[in-house]
Amino acid sequence: MQNRRETLKQTAVLAALLASAGFPQFAHAAYNKQAFDAKSVQEAARAAGARSMTESKDVILTAPDVAEDGAAVPLGISTALSNVRQLLLLVEKNPSALVAMFQVTDSIEANFATRAKMGQSSDVYAVAILNDGRALWTKKEVKVTLGGCAA
Repeated sequence: MQNRRETLKQTAVLAALLASAGFPQFAHAAYNKQAFDAKSVQEAARAAGARSMTESKDVILTAPDVAEDGAAVPLGISTALSNVRQLLLLVEKNPSALVAMFQVTDSIEANFATRAKMGQSSDVYAVAILNDGRALWTKKEVKVTLGGCAA
């Protein structure tokens, strides 16, 4: 069975092929091994290019208060900020904190949704990394009643 990292690598290759064939309007997948291997929220954000982190109400995190099953917790991130380079979703108590990384340009609306595995109740972070390296974040505690990933 293919895992998330293998899928990201294959998607990155496909996106590069589409771009080289004259289809630049497609979103490009990115894979940052150091960020995805990071164990903490701060370490993952630094590996993704964040220089300083500041809490902000301009980054919106959509997550349930209680997740009945940690195997597929719906998460969303959005912002109306300009000059956003990346959006990150991180789960503090997961074995690898970074769940998703989205590359953003002015031609892409900064609004994404995905599902994540959560092994236990944890704070979930939404981080917007701006072009100048500043990182703005918000967080929400999600309580998991049935674990989804082993530690």
